[in-house]
Amino acid sequence: MTLSIRNQLPGTVTSVTPGEAMATVKVRLDGGQDVTAAITLDAVEDLGLAEGSAVRTLVKATEVALATGPVTGLSIRNRLSGTVRDVAAGAAMATVRVAVEGGELTAAITKDAATDLGLAEGSAVTVLFKSTEVSLVAV
Repeated sequence: MTLSIRNQLPGTVTSVTPGEAMATVKVRLDGGQDVTAAITLDAVEDLGLAEGSAVRTLVKATEVALATGPVTGLSIRNRLSGTVRDVAAGAAMATVRVAVEGGELTAAITKDAATDLGLAEGSAVTVLFKSTEVSLVAV
């Protein structure tokens, strides 16, 4: 399957916590960092997810936020440490490639945000994305 989603990181399911209609699925990425996905119970069943399942985590670049300072007081579960590899700025938007342990993520943010944060190659950042914005593919 070929997808337009750039952010695809391999990992292994470490836990599945079912709720009434949704479940939280914790994934240990191959680089050692953890990601939480909030998906439907139907999806958990359809994908056959259980502890030890191999998956790819998918996150659209437009759903990725970046922070350059301490991150506290947020409900956003997914916070990955990384280093900026490249910033490509256009008239209104910027694409920021970030190296994280075991892979790379891309954030699509406004040019003004990239400028205000002072993002450049080598900048330390925290990559943020909500658990509800994570999709999983069984591999």
